[in-house]
Amino acid sequence: MTSRDPGSPVDRFLRMFTDVKPGEGISALLLSLNIFLILMAYYVLKPVREALILGGGSAELKTYMSAAQVAVLAFVVPWYGRLVDRMDRRRLINTVTGFFVGCLIVFYMLGKAQVPLGIVFFLWIGIFNLMIVAQFWSFANDVYTKDQGERLFAIVGFGASLGAVFGSRFATRFIERMGVYELMLVGAGLLVVEVLLTNYIDHRESAAERRATKGPAPKEAPSGVNPFQMVFKTHYLLLMAFMLLFLNTVNTTGEYILGSIVKDAAVQHVGAGDPQAVENAIGSFYATYFSYVNILGLLLQLFVVSRVVKYLGVPVGLVIGPILSLTAYSVISFFPLLRAVLAAKVAENSTDYSLNNTVRNMLFLPCTREQKYSAKQAIDSFFVRMGDVLSAAIVFVGTSFLGLSARGFAMVNAALVILWLVLAYRIGRQYKALTISGQAPVTTA
Repeated sequence: MTSRDPGSPVDRFLRMFTDVKPGEGISALLLSLNIFLILMAYYVLKPVREALILGGGSAELKTYMSAAQVAVLAFVVPWYGRLVDRMDRRRLINTVTGFFVGCLIVFYMLGKAQVPLGIVFFLWIGIFNLMIVAQFWSFANDVYTKDQGERLFAIVGFGASLGAVFGSRFATRFIERMGVYELMLVGAGLLVVEVLLTNYIDHRESAAERRATKGPAPKEAPSGVNPFQMVFKTHYLLLMAFMLLFLNTVNTTGEYILGSIVKDAAVQHVGAGDPQAVENAIGSFYATYFSYVNILGLLLQLFVVSRVVKYLGVPVGLVIGPILSLTAYSVISFFPLLRAVLAAKVAENSTDYSLNNTVRNMLFLPCTREQKYSAKQAIDSFFVRMGDVLSAAIVFVGTSFLGLSARGFAMVNAALVILWLVLAYRIGRQYKALTISGQAPVTTA
């Protein structure tokens, strides 16, 4: 194609949202469809998780599961790292996705046999969500160059936002008609379609790589380094791990702050003597809240993310999230009113689901294949859950010993956001240095 070639109709349409070069539109849409199917499967399965854990356990039991997931991930992530060493990307993705599909079929049969699944399924879906999504973004980082990723990840990320919406709507509409366990088979079917699509994308992109290089792409020699060792011995990756830990701690604690303020407001509005009315008021608020977050997140993903990256760059995009969060919790610290909290949390979460998520995944573009797969799994799964555990500890200490109010927790979160902001700034500088030098992050011996 010549430089004057306007590209296909798909290319021209996608240029409304980001800078798409001729021939890139189809691959961006295919990857967007890929993550759409993954997120749709997850959100179809989320109500199954809630039904099983609350039907056979309690709300308190859910709070203990984050710590249990950290323990499980401490074993699963090194196992995944060994697979990365031994397999090419297509075989790796087929193996891991096939394992999760098989689990869903087994869960379905056990559920039909009336075997209690609450705790096991809760642990499983928490690990599934983190690992399968991280694996997709590893694949996208592997397929795209740095330049392509910075331009096209905004389109790819839109598929994730849309998949969450479609999955939630599907589950809401069909869970009572089909049944809880039947939704497991729906999730398995979506994953089967997704992995077939991944194989097609991999075949398509591998062929393009061979044409561009006039031969097979060189393979990296496996290092045999444990994923956790890789993270702790690579300064760039370690900064990312701690940034994600603090980000998730802030977000999870923020949800606790929001929940406590919403409950107090509902009790004041309808009175504590009518528990059903309180539940209805809380449910109504959260329905509005999630609608605002999802709609604003979709709009930001389509019209803002690519422009921030193009005109301001990844380093600036990386610090926008913590700056918004710092503003949000500063507002809550001084004005812990429901409307102020609603506006602050909608701004924070919609930005997190769009700009933050897309830019964080761009950070792996300069990395080696092993860092993209093994280290990313450790960072995106283990350190995320560690953030949940740290948040639970903060809430426990704050409520049991310090007597903190929502305003007090907002001040704690504001302090944590400052750490997140410092880490984001340092990572942005390193990302810029890596892209200028064309080097991958160095892992020390």
